[in-house]
Amino acid sequence: MNTEKNKAIQTLKTSKGQIEGIIKMIENERYCIDISHQITAVQSLLKKANLLILKQHLNHCVKDAFINNCGEEKINEVMETLEKIISK
Repeated sequence: MNTEKNKAIQTLKTSKGQIEGIIKMIENERYCIDISHQITAVQSLLKKANLLILKQHLNHCVKDAFINNCGEEKINEVMETLEKIISK
């Protein structure tokens, strides 16, 4: 497994732990603003993991596709993904 995927997995595991913590915060009726801050932190981690996966995709899948003369399809996939990310 390459570096980007390993970093993405670690980031997602951290996110998972934080989400579990957020659930406990809600169950323990913690202050809403504190809960909101933790949710924002998890969203940032998920964005980071997504960027790592996209970087891996560009460095490996897209690069290989261009070497095999079929890169246009991969470019379209990346653009569709970026459009979804940007439109949120």
